[in-house]
Amino acid sequence: MEVVDYVLTNFDFIDKDRLGVTGGSYGGFMTNWIVGHTNRFKAAVTQRSISNWLSFYGVSDIGFFFNEWEHGLNLLDDPKKLWDISPLKHAKNVETPLLILHGEKDFRCPVEQGEQLFITLKHLRKEVEFVRFPDANHELSRSGKPEMRIERLNHICRWFEKL
Repeated sequence: MEVVDYVLTNFDFIDKDRLGVTGGSYGGFMTNWIVGHTNRFKAAVTQRSISNWLSFYGVSDIGFFFNEWEHGLNLLDDPKKLWDISPLKHAKNVETPLLILHGEKDFRCPVEQGEQLFITLKHLRKEVEFVRFPDANHELSRSGKPEMRIERLNHICRWFEKL
């Protein structure tokens, strides 16, 4: 948020009332975290994201070592700390309209991560939409099928037009 503050202070052509945020993979996790901790963005798009570090441990192709490597936390030693840094825990605070984009064959950030966040936000009656990309893996935005990459960009543009 310090970078956002810096940009808003130094670039007067940016409208502070029409900010959007997006990210994929760990950036998707950060997008999920951001919308659970601030409402300064008008809209957000999370892509191939992580929402629950507890389940990530058992479903991601890197989950069994990534939590300890990235966060210094092991599921078996202290699950409460992993839950505390999971965006899903903070879903009740989300006020930013959120679009969730996820590939069904993503083994790095499995689709169930997006599904958990979507169902939770729907249950809480938050503004959220979920778009699934069949046959897409973690590489959707970089080396995925061209028609799905175009569809992904169209969904992002559509969502941010809400600004």
